[in-house]
Amino acid sequence: MFTGIVEELGSVAGVVDLGDAARLTVRGPLVTQDVGHGDSIAVNGVCLTVVEAGDDQFTADVMKETLDRSSLGRLAVDDPVNLERAATLSTRLGGHLVQGHVDGVGAIVSRTPGEQWEIVTVSLPPGLARYVVEKGSITVDGVSLTVTSVSDHDFSVSLIPTTLKLTTLGSKGVGDLVNLEVDVIAKYVEKLVATGERA
Repeated sequence: MFTGIVEELGSVAGVVDLGDAARLTVRGPLVTQDVGHGDSIAVNGVCLTVVEAGDDQFTADVMKETLDRSSLGRLAVDDPVNLERAATLSTRLGGHLVQGHVDGVGAIVSRTPGEQWEIVTVSLPPGLARYVVEKGSITVDGVSLTVTSVSDHDFSVSLIPTTLKLTTLGSKGVGDLVNLEVDVIAKYVEKLVATGERA
């Protein structure tokens, strides 16, 4: 479990194509300070399990399911990535409950700069709009954000200077892909309501 508060802007150190999987090595001096085999680290919002760690970097295996459902398969050496270690029971919940299980991939539709912030609009894959509400939470490339507006095909968020500076969202351009995770509570509510209707 994560909070969507990015701890570090890391970078890809290596990618090995394994056919139906990939082995990803990521540089991240902060998140690797106390990392061990089997620990979880979110990379651009995708929960990965550490299989090797050392020298300010860690390696994780990425299976086909994850490659198909996220943008991790498009990463190349030196690409920047958002990193967050798994939350503990003493972690401040500064964002919202994030699983690191990507629901779909969107694309940046537009960026509208303001004096101190920027409004970014992102496309929504089919079927996800019903889980996104104005003033609700959504995770974009591992960053917990508040939705400022939503339609059937896209949503907008406002990025503060800190988010623009310390995450990949500050450098993503129109057309770039981002991993999306909707609020898991909305999915549970939907299932409970549907189950209740059938009872």
